[in-house]
Amino acid sequence: MRKRKTMLAAFLGLSLAVSGCGGGASKPESSGASSEGPKGGDSKKEIRMIMQYGLFDPAKEYTSQYINEKTGYNVKYEMLPAENGNEKLNLLMANKESFDVMKLNSEQFYNLATAGALEPIDDLLAAHGNYINQAIKPESWGSATIDGKKYAIPETGAGVSVGEELVVRQDWLDELGLSIPTTADELYNVLKTIKEKKNIIPLTGSKDSIYGDIAATFGVLTDWKEVDGKLMHKAELPEMKETLAFMNKLYKEGLLDTEMPINTAQKAIEKFATGKAAVYKLAWWNAGSTISALNQSFPDAKVTVIPYLKGKDGKAVTGADTKTSWFIAIPKSSKNKEEAMNFLNAKLEPETFKGLAIGQEGVHHEVKDGKYYPILPKFNEDLGNASAFITGVDEEKYPIYWQARVRKDPVLQNYFETFQKNAEGIIVIDPMSLAPPIDAVSKNTLKLKTLLDDNVLKFISGAEPLENYDTFLQQWRAEGGADMVKAANEWYQTKK
Repeated sequence: MRKRKTMLAAFLGLSLAVSGCGGGASKPESSGASSEGPKGGDSKKEIRMIMQYGLFDPAKEYTSQYINEKTGYNVKYEMLPAENGNEKLNLLMANKESFDVMKLNSEQFYNLATAGALEPIDDLLAAHGNYINQAIKPESWGSATIDGKKYAIPETGAGVSVGEELVVRQDWLDELGLSIPTTADELYNVLKTIKEKKNIIPLTGSKDSIYGDIAATFGVLTDWKEVDGKLMHKAELPEMKETLAFMNKLYKEGLLDTEMPINTAQKAIEKFATGKAAVYKLAWWNAGSTISALNQSFPDAKVTVIPYLKGKDGKAVTGADTKTSWFIAIPKSSKNKEEAMNFLNAKLEPETFKGLAIGQEGVHHEVKDGKYYPILPKFNEDLGNASAFITGVDEEKYPIYWQARVRKDPVLQNYFETFQKNAEGIIVIDPMSLAPPIDAVSKNTLKLKTLLDDNVLKFISGAEPLENYDTFLQQWRAEGGADMVKAANEWYQTKK
């Protein structure tokens, strides 16, 4: 990894030295431009932006035309390809071409920042970033700060929210005289009665949804947890073994779908929607289609959301990750660094950003009871791809604006709002959410997630006895887990 990074740094260093000698593709500066960004027809300056892959032509989008009009810049977009995007990005950066703004994922940001390819933006922010500095909360900058310097604007998304919660067929509970479960033990008893009386799958799920409400009731909430002032990964927690013991008990007794280790998310939804299963962990974004399919088959079916289960201490908790979604960077090779910052700043002027997020009032959205609702189909037609063009959000307002997107469908809205209400005051944020990209974490996370999830499924299904968990944990640590935990804690101690 270090050798690859050294080569990347050398490769980029050479190209940046060459490209610094001239020959960028941007238009020459117009003497009449103000620091707020130029206005008017032919005098528009060009900004070149790299964005992630999408199935649309950026130049033809309503949002790109809106941005040009409001900022006074003429933006040329280039998308990374669907395959080998990182390689293409490195080639573009090693080219003499001059890009001005880049929307990067975590891995891309870390690689380019540590290779010296990105411009530190502290001075640019101080001179030209008034709206940006108002929009981004101080704590969010940590994720884009390396060795005390800011290398990107962190785009944090739609704020803290929960995505999934257990749901149950209320009509079946009524039929059997059962109450909504509030603890893991009560859930077990409900599932047991359903199996005995209804002869259906009591609880279904997919191989991708092995954590959630049940894991949370045992204390496995997020990837990372602070224990006695230090970070532990969920793989290392004693609570993980408790979770697996309970899930294995459900599996052995036929209370958990025996096909859960091979179910896709779609297959699990299908089982719930066709009346083959009683309980399912539903994601709010799937609620509209799932409930609609259920009601088509069973018009009298009723579904209730099970509030987050209480743990041994009698309290319910749930976890959330608020990691930075995207990093908006200015490459060192840009000839227009000040203009790039002016452009990014202009997009976060409050009214401009509001239009970028939810369009025009009366055209794309309306306000009812203080809430933003989309006007369909115009909202979808014009703003369906708007998030691809966002380069940092107003962290106070965007979570409010964004909810217009869940109000396209009353069922979707109802489940989203119910989940958030149930989670109010009990959300625990992953302590690594605000960390910058860390080499040992970045390079090991995906590989170790796959290793953990594959083994968790084996322990749940009994393919591997739970007594072997410590042996698995040794493998997990040897394959990068120990390095990842050490690096995470080194960062965490600096935040004390």
